[in-house]
Amino acid sequence: MDVSGGSGQPRSGNDEPAEHPAGPTAPATGPTDHPGPEPHDAPTPPPSADRDPDPAGDTPTESPHPPTGEDAGDAGNSGTREEAPGSGARTGSGEHRTLAHSGIAKGEPPQPPAKEPGGGILMGRPFGVPVYVAPSWFLVAALITWVFGGQLDRVLPELGAERYLVSLFFAVAFYASVLVHELAHTVAAIRFKLPVRRIQLQFFGGVSEIEKEAETPGREFVLAFVGPLLSLVLAGLFYLAMKPVEPDTVPGVLLAGLMISNLIVAIFNLLPGLPLDGGRMLRAVVWKITGKPMSGTVAAAWVGRALAISVLIGLPLLNQTGALGGGNEDISGMDTVTDALLAAILAAIIWTGAGNSLRMARLREHLPELRARTLTRRAVPVETDTPLSEALRRANAAGARALVVVDADGNPLSLVREAAIVGVPEHRRPWVAVSGLAQDLTDGMRVSAELSGEELLDALRATPATEYLVVEETGEIYGVLSAADVERAFVKAMARPTS
Repeated sequence: MDVSGGSGQPRSGNDEPAEHPAGPTAPATGPTDHPGPEPHDAPTPPPSADRDPDPAGDTPTESPHPPTGEDAGDAGNSGTREEAPGSGARTGSGEHRTLAHSGIAKGEPPQPPAKEPGGGILMGRPFGVPVYVAPSWFLVAALITWVFGGQLDRVLPELGAERYLVSLFFAVAFYASVLVHELAHTVAAIRFKLPVRRIQLQFFGGVSEIEKEAETPGREFVLAFVGPLLSLVLAGLFYLAMKPVEPDTVPGVLLAGLMISNLIVAIFNLLPGLPLDGGRMLRAVVWKITGKPMSGTVAAAWVGRALAISVLIGLPLLNQTGALGGGNEDISGMDTVTDALLAAILAAIIWTGAGNSLRMARLREHLPELRARTLTRRAVPVETDTPLSEALRRANAAGARALVVVDADGNPLSLVREAAIVGVPEHRRPWVAVSGLAQDLTDGMRVSAELSGEELLDALRATPATEYLVVEETGEIYGVLSAADVERAFVKAMARPTS
Protein backbone atom coordinates (compact mmCIF):
# COMPACT_ATOMS: atom_id res chain seq x y z
CA MET A 1 0.00 0.00 0.00
CA ASP A 2 1.05 3.55 -0.65
CA VAL A 3 1.74 5.23 2.67
CA SER A 4 2.35 8.97 2.82
CA GLY A 5 3.80 10.75 5.82
CA GLY A 6 2.76 14.03 7.37
CA SER A 7 -0.28 15.29 9.24
CA GLY A 8 -3.53 14.45 7.58
CA GLN A 9 -1.88 12.56 4.71
CA PRO A 10 -3.86 9.45 3.83
CA ARG A 11 -2.73 5.91 3.98
CA SER A 12 -4.24 3.89 1.21
CA GLY A 13 -7.39 1.97 1.92
CA ASN A 14 -8.53 -1.15 0.15
CA ASP A 15 -7.23 -0.69 -3.37
CA GLU A 16 -7.40 -4.20 -4.76
CA PRO A 17 -8.18 -3.74 -8.46
CA ALA A 18 -10.23 -6.93 -8.71
CA GLU A 19 -12.69 -5.62 -6.16
CA HIS A 20 -12.65 -1.86 -6.81
CA PRO A 21 -11.40 -0.83 -10.24
CA ALA A 22 -10.71 2.87 -10.51
CA GLY A 23 -13.25 4.55 -12.73
CA PRO A 24 -12.11 6.66 -15.68
CA THR A 25 -13.80 9.88 -14.60
CA ALA A 26 -14.63 9.66 -10.90
CA PRO A 27 -14.04 7.72 -7.72
CA ALA A 28 -16.51 5.02 -8.57
CA THR A 29 -18.68 2.35 -7.13
CA GLY A 30 -19.49 -0.76 -9.04
CA PRO A 31 -22.97 -1.43 -10.39
CA THR A 32 -25.53 -1.66 -7.67
CA ASP A 33 -28.11 -3.95 -9.25
CA HIS A 34 -28.45 -6.75 -6.75
CA PRO A 35 -31.12 -8.43 -4.68
CA GLY A 36 -31.87 -6.72 -1.39
CA PRO A 37 -30.95 -8.29 1.92
CA GLU A 38 -33.43 -10.56 3.62
CA PRO A 39 -34.05 -8.29 6.62
CA HIS A 40 -37.05 -6.06 6.30
CA ASP A 41 -36.20 -2.63 4.96
CA ALA A 42 -33.34 -2.87 2.50
CA PRO A 43 -31.77 0.48 1.66
CA THR A 44 -31.33 1.76 -1.88
CA PRO A 45 -27.67 2.46 -2.72
CA PRO A 46 -26.71 5.85 -4.19
CA PRO A 47 -26.26 6.17 -7.96
CA SER A 48 -23.02 4.67 -9.20
CA ALA A 49 -20.33 7.11 -10.26
CA ASP A 50 -19.24 4.62 -12.92
CA ARG A 51 -22.29 5.51 -14.97
CA ASP A 52 -22.56 8.52 -17.17
CA PRO A 53 -24.87 11.13 -15.70
CA ASP A 54 -28.36 11.34 -17.07
CA PRO A 55 -28.66 14.16 -19.63
CA ALA A 56 -31.52 15.56 -17.62
CA GLY A 57 -29.31 15.69 -14.54
CA ASP A 58 -29.23 13.14 -11.74
CA THR A 59 -30.69 13.96 -8.41
CA PRO A 60 -28.23 13.07 -5.64
CA THR A 61 -29.69 10.63 -3.19
CA GLU A 62 -28.65 9.83 0.34
CA SER A 63 -28.09 6.18 1.10
CA PRO A 64 -29.68 5.07 4.33
CA HIS A 65 -27.69 3.32 6.98
CA PRO A 66 -27.09 -0.39 6.80
CA PRO A 67 -29.93 -2.87 7.15
CA THR A 68 -31.22 -4.59 10.27
CA GLY A 69 -33.32 -7.60 11.09
CA GLU A 70 -35.77 -8.28 13.83
CA ASP A 71 -37.07 -11.38 15.56
CA ALA A 72 -40.68 -12.10 16.32
CA GLY A 73 -41.98 -12.90 19.81
CA ASP A 74 -44.92 -14.96 20.99
CA ALA A 75 -46.93 -15.09 24.18
CA GLY A 76 -44.42 -14.75 26.95
CA ASN A 77 -41.58 -15.53 24.56
CA SER A 78 -38.29 -13.70 24.64
CA GLY A 79 -37.01 -12.66 21.23
CA THR A 80 -33.35 -11.92 20.63
CA ARG A 81 -33.13 -8.84 18.50
CA GLU A 82 -30.15 -8.34 16.21
CA GLU A 83 -29.76 -4.98 14.47
CA ALA A 84 -28.24 -5.57 11.14
CA PRO A 85 -28.13 -3.95 7.82
CA GLY A 86 -31.44 -3.24 6.11
CA SER A 87 -34.05 -1.87 8.39
CA GLY A 88 -34.82 1.74 8.33
CA ALA A 89 -33.54 1.23 11.71
CA ARG A 90 -35.90 0.93 13.12
CA THR A 91 -34.83 -1.43 14.03
CA GLY A 92 -31.78 0.55 14.29
CA SER A 93 -32.76 3.39 16.52
CA GLY A 94 -32.25 3.02 20.22
CA GLU A 95 -29.04 1.06 20.49
CA HIS A 96 -27.73 0.65 24.05
CA ARG A 97 -24.28 -0.60 23.15
CA THR A 98 -21.20 1.56 23.48
CA LEU A 99 -20.11 2.74 20.05
CA ALA A 100 -16.46 2.10 19.22
CA HIS A 101 -14.76 5.18 17.79
CA SER A 102 -11.17 4.45 18.73
CA GLY A 103 -8.39 5.95 16.68
CA ILE A 104 -9.92 9.35 16.01
CA ALA A 105 -7.48 12.23 16.07
CA LYS A 106 -7.52 14.65 19.01
CA GLY A 107 -8.98 12.22 21.53
CA GLU A 108 -12.14 10.24 22.00
CA PRO A 109 -15.24 11.95 20.56
CA PRO A 110 -18.39 12.32 22.63
CA GLN A 111 -20.78 9.42 22.30
CA PRO A 112 -24.11 10.21 20.64
CA PRO A 113 -27.05 10.07 23.06
CA ALA A 114 -28.98 6.81 23.11
CA LYS A 115 -32.30 7.03 21.31
CA GLU A 116 -35.51 5.60 22.60
CA PRO A 117 -36.36 2.33 20.86
CA GLY A 118 -40.07 3.19 20.74
CA GLY A 119 -42.73 0.59 20.06
CA GLY A 120 -45.87 1.88 21.76
CA ILE A 121 -46.76 3.49 25.08
CA LEU A 122 -43.94 3.59 27.62
CA MET A 123 -45.19 2.07 30.88
CA GLY A 124 -42.03 2.14 32.98
CA ARG A 125 -38.41 1.04 33.29
CA PRO A 126 -38.04 -1.93 35.63
CA PHE A 127 -34.35 -2.80 36.01
CA GLY A 128 -33.63 0.10 33.66
CA VAL A 129 -35.32 -1.60 30.69
CA PRO A 130 -38.19 0.31 29.01
CA VAL A 131 -41.51 -1.55 28.89
CA TYR A 132 -43.86 -0.64 26.03
CA VAL A 133 -47.45 -1.56 25.33
CA ALA A 134 -47.98 -1.89 21.57
CA PRO A 135 -51.21 -0.56 20.01
CA SER A 136 -52.16 -4.14 19.12
CA TRP A 137 -52.49 -4.87 22.85
CA PHE A 138 -55.67 -2.82 23.03
CA LEU A 139 -57.18 -5.01 20.33
CA VAL A 140 -56.41 -8.23 22.19
CA ALA A 141 -57.53 -6.65 25.49
CA ALA A 142 -60.90 -5.89 23.89
CA LEU A 143 -61.07 -9.45 22.51
CA ILE A 144 -60.27 -10.99 25.92
CA THR A 145 -62.82 -8.70 27.59
CA TRP A 146 -65.52 -9.81 25.14
CA VAL A 147 -64.73 -13.56 25.28
CA PHE A 148 -64.20 -13.75 29.05
CA GLY A 149 -67.27 -11.59 29.59
CA GLY A 150 -69.36 -14.17 27.73
CA GLN A 151 -68.03 -16.92 29.96
CA LEU A 152 -68.76 -14.87 33.09
CA ASP A 153 -72.34 -14.44 31.91
CA ARG A 154 -72.80 -18.22 32.11
CA VAL A 155 -71.00 -18.62 35.45
CA LEU A 156 -72.09 -15.41 37.23
CA PRO A 157 -75.22 -14.15 35.41
CA GLU A 158 -76.06 -11.81 38.29
CA LEU A 159 -73.16 -9.52 37.33
CA GLY A 160 -74.97 -8.13 34.29
CA ALA A 161 -73.00 -5.50 32.37
CA GLU A 162 -70.43 -5.32 35.17
CA ARG A 163 -69.01 -8.60 33.89
CA TYR A 164 -67.11 -6.63 31.23
CA LEU A 165 -65.32 -4.58 33.88
CA VAL A 166 -64.29 -7.84 35.55
CA SER A 167 -63.18 -9.18 32.17
CA LEU A 168 -61.10 -6.07 31.49
CA PHE A 169 -59.43 -6.50 34.88
CA PHE A 170 -58.65 -10.10 33.91
CA ALA A 171 -57.06 -8.95 30.61
CA VAL A 172 -54.82 -6.47 32.45
CA ALA A 173 -53.91 -9.03 35.13
CA PHE A 174 -53.09 -11.65 32.48
CA TYR A 175 -50.71 -9.29 30.68
CA ALA A 176 -49.17 -8.37 34.01
CA SER A 177 -48.37 -12.08 34.31
CA VAL A 178 -46.86 -12.01 30.82
CA LEU A 179 -44.75 -9.03 31.92
CA VAL A 180 -43.45 -11.07 34.87
CA HIS A 181 -42.54 -13.83 32.38
CA GLU A 182 -40.60 -11.32 30.27
CA LEU A 183 -38.94 -9.75 33.30
CA ALA A 184 -37.59 -13.20 34.17
CA HIS A 185 -35.82 -13.27 30.79
CA THR A 186 -34.64 -9.70 31.32
CA VAL A 187 -33.17 -10.32 34.79
CA ALA A 188 -31.36 -13.41 33.49
CA ALA A 189 -29.99 -11.43 30.53
CA ILE A 190 -28.76 -8.66 32.83
CA ARG A 191 -27.19 -11.30 35.07
CA PHE A 192 -25.29 -12.62 32.03
CA LYS A 193 -24.34 -9.05 30.99
CA LEU A 194 -26.48 -9.16 27.83
CA PRO A 195 -28.03 -5.80 26.87
CA VAL A 196 -31.84 -5.74 26.75
CA ARG A 197 -33.22 -3.13 24.39
CA ARG A 198 -36.83 -3.19 25.55
CA ILE A 199 -39.81 -5.31 26.59
CA GLN A 200 -42.91 -5.00 24.46
CA LEU A 201 -46.39 -6.28 25.27
CA GLN A 202 -48.23 -6.94 22.03
CA PHE A 203 -51.08 -8.91 20.44
CA PHE A 204 -49.93 -12.44 21.24
CA GLY A 205 -48.12 -11.81 24.50
CA GLY A 206 -44.74 -10.19 24.93
CA VAL A 207 -41.18 -10.09 23.69
CA SER A 208 -37.90 -9.28 25.44
CA GLU A 209 -35.52 -7.84 22.87
CA ILE A 210 -32.10 -9.09 23.94
CA GLU A 211 -29.48 -7.58 21.70
CA LYS A 212 -26.73 -10.17 21.99
CA GLU A 213 -26.52 -13.92 21.98
CA ALA A 214 -25.66 -15.91 25.09
CA GLU A 215 -22.00 -16.95 25.11
CA THR A 216 -22.58 -20.58 26.10
CA PRO A 217 -25.32 -23.17 25.55
CA GLY A 218 -25.81 -23.40 29.31
CA ARG A 219 -26.59 -19.70 29.58
CA GLU A 220 -28.85 -19.92 26.53
CA PHE A 221 -30.81 -22.73 28.20
CA VAL A 222 -31.18 -20.84 31.49
CA LEU A 223 -32.13 -17.62 29.67
CA ALA A 224 -34.93 -19.43 27.83
CA PHE A 225 -36.15 -21.59 30.73
CA VAL A 226 -36.65 -18.88 33.35
CA GLY A 227 -39.68 -17.43 31.52
CA PRO A 228 -41.83 -20.59 31.48
CA LEU A 229 -40.59 -21.38 34.99
CA LEU A 230 -41.95 -18.08 36.31
CA SER A 231 -45.26 -18.70 34.51
CA LEU A 232 -45.49 -22.10 36.23
CA VAL A 233 -44.72 -20.47 39.57
CA LEU A 234 -47.47 -17.89 38.98
CA ALA A 235 -49.92 -20.66 38.05
CA GLY A 236 -49.07 -22.42 41.33
CA LEU A 237 -49.52 -19.23 43.36
CA PHE A 238 -52.91 -18.53 41.80
CA TYR A 239 -53.91 -22.16 42.50
CA LEU A 240 -52.98 -21.77 46.16
CA ALA A 241 -54.86 -18.47 46.33
CA MET A 242 -57.99 -20.23 45.02
CA LYS A 243 -58.12 -22.65 47.95
CA PRO A 244 -59.73 -20.35 50.56
CA VAL A 245 -61.98 -18.61 47.99
CA GLU A 246 -65.49 -19.67 46.95
CA PRO A 247 -65.35 -20.90 43.32
CA ASP A 248 -68.60 -19.23 42.19
CA THR A 249 -67.47 -15.71 43.09
CA VAL A 250 -65.68 -13.01 41.16
CA PRO A 251 -62.35 -13.57 42.98
CA GLY A 252 -62.66 -17.33 42.52
CA VAL A 253 -63.33 -17.06 38.77
CA LEU A 254 -60.53 -14.53 38.28
CA LEU A 255 -57.98 -16.62 40.16
CA ALA A 256 -59.01 -19.75 38.26
CA GLY A 257 -58.69 -17.90 34.94
CA LEU A 258 -55.26 -16.53 35.81
CA MET A 259 -54.08 -19.95 36.99
CA ILE A 260 -55.18 -21.63 33.76
CA SER A 261 -53.87 -18.85 31.48
CA ASN A 262 -50.41 -18.89 33.10
CA LEU A 263 -50.31 -22.66 32.84
CA ILE A 264 -51.15 -22.41 29.12
CA VAL A 265 -48.43 -19.75 28.59
CA ALA A 266 -45.86 -21.98 30.31
CA ILE A 267 -46.81 -25.14 28.38
CA PHE A 268 -47.06 -23.33 25.05
CA ASN A 269 -43.65 -21.71 25.45
CA LEU A 270 -42.05 -25.01 26.44
CA LEU A 271 -42.92 -26.49 23.03
CA PRO A 272 -39.55 -27.36 21.41
CA GLY A 273 -39.51 -25.08 18.38
CA LEU A 274 -38.24 -21.60 17.62
CA PRO A 275 -39.18 -18.85 18.27
CA LEU A 276 -40.65 -20.24 21.51
CA ASP A 277 -38.62 -20.59 24.68
CA GLY A 278 -38.68 -24.36 24.30
CA GLY A 279 -37.11 -23.92 20.89
CA ARG A 280 -34.29 -21.91 22.40
CA MET A 281 -33.82 -24.64 24.99
CA LEU A 282 -33.66 -27.24 22.20
CA ARG A 283 -31.18 -25.02 20.37
CA ALA A 284 -29.01 -24.91 23.49
CA VAL A 285 -29.06 -28.72 23.79
CA VAL A 286 -28.08 -29.26 20.13
CA TRP A 287 -25.47 -26.52 20.45
CA LYS A 288 -24.00 -28.33 23.48
CA ILE A 289 -23.95 -31.69 21.68
CA THR A 290 -22.53 -30.47 18.34
CA GLY A 291 -20.50 -27.53 19.56
CA LYS A 292 -22.08 -25.40 16.81
CA PRO A 293 -24.72 -22.77 17.66
CA MET A 294 -25.82 -22.66 14.02
CA SER A 295 -26.65 -26.39 14.08
CA GLY A 296 -28.83 -25.81 17.12
CA THR A 297 -30.62 -22.93 15.39
CA VAL A 298 -31.29 -24.97 12.24
CA ALA A 299 -32.66 -27.92 14.22
CA ALA A 300 -34.88 -25.80 16.47
CA ALA A 301 -36.13 -23.68 13.55
CA TRP A 302 -37.24 -26.72 11.53
CA VAL A 303 -38.94 -28.19 14.59
CA GLY A 304 -40.66 -24.82 14.94
CA ARG A 305 -41.92 -25.00 11.37
CA ALA A 306 -43.24 -28.51 11.98
CA LEU A 307 -44.90 -27.21 15.13
CA ALA A 308 -46.55 -24.40 13.12
CA ILE A 309 -48.09 -26.96 10.75
CA SER A 310 -49.24 -29.05 13.71
CA VAL A 311 -50.93 -26.03 15.31
CA LEU A 312 -52.61 -25.10 12.03
CA ILE A 313 -54.13 -28.55 11.59
CA GLY A 314 -54.35 -29.89 15.13
CA LEU A 315 -55.84 -27.00 17.12
CA PRO A 316 -59.18 -26.87 15.23
CA LEU A 317 -59.42 -30.68 15.33
CA LEU A 318 -58.83 -30.79 19.09
CA ASN A 319 -61.48 -28.15 19.67
CA GLN A 320 -63.99 -29.96 17.46
CA THR A 321 -63.48 -33.24 19.29
CA GLY A 322 -63.92 -31.50 22.65
CA ALA A 323 -60.43 -32.52 23.79
CA LEU A 324 -59.75 -28.96 25.01
CA GLY A 325 -62.93 -28.76 27.09
CA GLY A 326 -66.61 -28.52 26.31
CA GLY A 327 -68.75 -30.92 24.32
CA ASN A 328 -69.37 -31.35 20.63
CA GLU A 329 -72.93 -30.11 21.04
CA ASP A 330 -71.65 -26.71 22.22
CA ILE A 331 -69.59 -26.07 19.07
CA SER A 332 -71.22 -23.70 16.57
CA GLY A 333 -70.17 -22.71 13.06
CA MET A 334 -68.79 -19.43 14.41
CA ASP A 335 -66.69 -21.34 16.96
CA THR A 336 -65.23 -23.44 14.15
CA VAL A 337 -64.29 -20.32 12.16
CA THR A 338 -62.80 -18.69 15.25
CA ASP A 339 -60.73 -21.79 16.05
CA ALA A 340 -59.43 -21.97 12.48
CA LEU A 341 -58.54 -18.26 12.47
CA LEU A 342 -56.76 -18.50 15.83
CA ALA A 343 -54.82 -21.56 14.65
CA ALA A 344 -53.82 -19.80 11.42
CA ILE A 345 -52.54 -16.73 13.30
CA LEU A 346 -50.56 -18.83 15.80
CA ALA A 347 -49.12 -20.99 13.03
CA ALA A 348 -48.09 -17.92 11.01
CA ILE A 349 -46.37 -16.36 14.03
CA ILE A 350 -44.44 -19.56 14.80
CA TRP A 351 -43.48 -20.18 11.16
CA THR A 352 -42.36 -16.58 10.64
CA GLY A 353 -40.46 -16.53 13.93
CA ALA A 354 -38.61 -19.73 13.01
CA GLY A 355 -37.60 -18.23 9.66
CA ASN A 356 -36.47 -15.00 11.31
CA SER A 357 -34.38 -16.98 13.78
CA LEU A 358 -32.59 -18.69 10.88
CA ARG A 359 -31.95 -15.36 9.16
CA MET A 360 -30.63 -13.77 12.32
CA ALA A 361 -28.35 -16.74 12.98
CA ARG A 362 -26.97 -16.46 9.47
CA LEU A 363 -26.47 -12.75 10.00
CA ARG A 364 -24.57 -13.27 13.26
CA GLU A 365 -22.39 -15.89 11.57
CA HIS A 366 -21.41 -13.56 8.74
CA LEU A 367 -21.21 -10.24 10.59
CA PRO A 368 -17.49 -10.61 11.45
CA GLU A 369 -16.77 -10.61 7.68
CA LEU A 370 -17.74 -6.93 7.52
CA ARG A 371 -14.49 -5.10 8.33
CA ALA A 372 -13.94 -1.40 7.87
CA ARG A 373 -10.31 -1.91 6.85
CA THR A 374 -11.10 -4.23 3.94
CA LEU A 375 -14.14 -2.27 2.73
CA THR A 376 -12.48 1.15 2.79
CA ARG A 377 -11.67 2.94 -0.47
CA ARG A 378 -8.35 4.65 -1.05
CA ALA A 379 -8.78 8.42 -0.83
CA VAL A 380 -6.78 11.46 -1.94
CA PRO A 381 -6.74 14.76 -0.03
CA VAL A 382 -7.76 17.91 -1.90
CA GLU A 383 -8.07 21.49 -0.70
CA THR A 384 -11.39 23.30 -0.62
CA ASP A 385 -10.91 25.36 -3.79
CA THR A 386 -9.71 22.46 -5.96
CA PRO A 387 -11.84 22.11 -9.14
CA LEU A 388 -13.74 18.85 -9.34
CA SER A 389 -12.08 17.89 -12.64
CA GLU A 390 -8.60 18.32 -11.11
CA ALA A 391 -9.59 16.37 -8.00
CA LEU A 392 -10.87 13.51 -10.14
CA ARG A 393 -7.70 13.55 -12.20
CA ARG A 394 -5.58 13.19 -9.07
CA ALA A 395 -7.82 10.39 -7.80
CA ASN A 396 -7.59 8.47 -11.07
CA ALA A 397 -3.82 8.93 -11.20
CA ALA A 398 -3.47 7.55 -7.67
CA GLY A 399 -5.92 4.73 -8.25
CA ALA A 400 -8.11 6.22 -5.51
CA ARG A 401 -11.88 6.12 -5.39
CA ALA A 402 -12.73 8.84 -2.86
CA LEU A 403 -11.96 12.48 -2.11
CA VAL A 404 -11.27 14.04 1.30
CA VAL A 405 -11.35 17.84 1.56
CA VAL A 406 -8.56 19.08 3.85
CA ASP A 407 -7.35 22.46 5.10
CA ALA A 408 -3.94 23.98 4.47
CA ASP A 409 -2.43 21.86 7.29
CA GLY A 410 -3.85 18.62 5.87
CA ASN A 411 -6.57 18.21 8.51
CA PRO A 412 -9.75 16.61 7.09
CA LEU A 413 -12.76 18.92 6.87
CA SER A 414 -15.34 17.12 4.75
CA LEU A 415 -16.00 14.26 2.34
CA VAL A 416 -16.99 14.74 -1.29
CA ARG A 417 -20.27 12.90 -1.80
CA GLU A 418 -20.25 10.36 -4.60
CA ALA A 419 -23.88 11.06 -5.45
CA ALA A 420 -23.10 14.78 -5.80
CA ILE A 421 -20.30 14.02 -8.28
CA VAL A 422 -22.72 12.11 -10.47
CA GLY A 423 -25.01 15.15 -10.57
CA VAL A 424 -22.35 17.40 -12.10
CA PRO A 425 -22.08 17.15 -15.93
CA GLU A 426 -18.52 16.58 -17.14
CA HIS A 427 -18.27 19.91 -18.98
CA ARG A 428 -19.01 21.81 -15.74
CA ARG A 429 -16.52 19.96 -13.54
CA PRO A 430 -13.59 22.37 -14.17
CA TRP A 431 -15.74 25.21 -12.77
CA VAL A 432 -17.11 23.45 -9.67
CA ALA A 433 -15.05 23.42 -6.46
CA VAL A 434 -15.02 20.22 -4.43
CA SER A 435 -16.11 22.13 -1.31
CA GLY A 436 -19.54 22.68 -2.88
CA LEU A 437 -20.07 18.91 -3.19
CA ALA A 438 -18.76 17.91 0.23
CA GLN A 439 -20.45 16.98 3.49
CA ASP A 440 -18.89 18.38 6.65
CA LEU A 441 -17.36 15.79 8.94
CA THR A 442 -18.91 15.13 12.32
CA ASP A 443 -17.49 12.92 15.05
CA GLY A 444 -19.94 10.17 14.09
CA MET A 445 -18.65 10.21 10.51
CA ARG A 446 -15.15 9.29 11.68
CA VAL A 447 -14.78 5.55 12.22
CA SER A 448 -11.83 3.45 13.25
CA ALA A 449 -10.20 1.20 10.67
CA GLU A 450 -10.29 -1.54 13.32
CA LEU A 451 -14.09 -1.71 13.51
CA SER A 452 -15.86 -4.81 12.24
CA GLY A 453 -19.13 -6.70 12.55
CA GLU A 454 -21.71 -5.32 14.95
CA GLU A 455 -19.45 -2.51 16.16
CA LEU A 456 -19.07 -1.24 12.59
CA LEU A 457 -22.81 -1.40 11.92
CA ASP A 458 -23.57 0.32 15.23
CA ALA A 459 -21.23 3.16 14.32
CA LEU A 460 -22.84 3.60 10.91
CA ARG A 461 -26.37 3.44 12.30
CA ALA A 462 -25.58 6.04 14.96
CA THR A 463 -24.77 8.62 12.25
CA PRO A 464 -26.48 7.78 8.94
CA ALA A 465 -24.46 9.07 5.97
CA THR A 466 -23.35 7.97 2.52
CA GLU A 467 -19.59 8.15 3.26
CA TYR A 468 -17.45 7.94 6.39
CA LEU A 469 -13.84 8.92 7.06
CA VAL A 470 -11.83 5.90 8.21
CA VAL A 471 -8.85 6.66 10.44
CA GLU A 472 -6.02 4.74 12.04
CA GLU A 473 -5.43 4.61 15.79
CA THR A 474 -2.76 7.27 15.31
CA GLY A 475 -5.28 9.63 13.69
CA GLU A 476 -3.96 9.19 10.15
CA ILE A 477 -6.50 9.08 7.35
CA TYR A 478 -6.88 5.51 6.11
CA GLY A 479 -9.56 6.14 3.48
CA VAL A 480 -13.29 6.55 2.92
CA LEU A 481 -15.96 3.98 3.67
CA SER A 482 -19.12 4.03 1.55
CA ALA A 483 -22.39 2.84 3.10
CA ALA A 484 -23.23 1.31 -0.29
CA ASP A 485 -20.07 -0.83 -0.14
CA VAL A 486 -21.05 -2.07 3.33
CA GLU A 487 -24.51 -2.96 2.07
CA ARG A 488 -23.14 -4.88 -0.93
CA ALA A 489 -20.70 -6.77 1.29
CA PHE A 490 -23.55 -7.63 3.64
CA VAL A 491 -25.74 -8.92 0.82
CA LYS A 492 -22.84 -10.95 -0.57
CA ALA A 493 -22.11 -12.48 2.84
CA MET A 494 -25.77 -13.30 3.48
CA ALA A 495 -26.06 -14.99 0.07
CA ARG A 496 -23.36 -17.51 0.94
CA PRO A 497 -24.50 -20.77 2.53
CA THR A 498 -23.92 -21.16 6.22
CA SER A 499 -21.20 -23.46 7.44
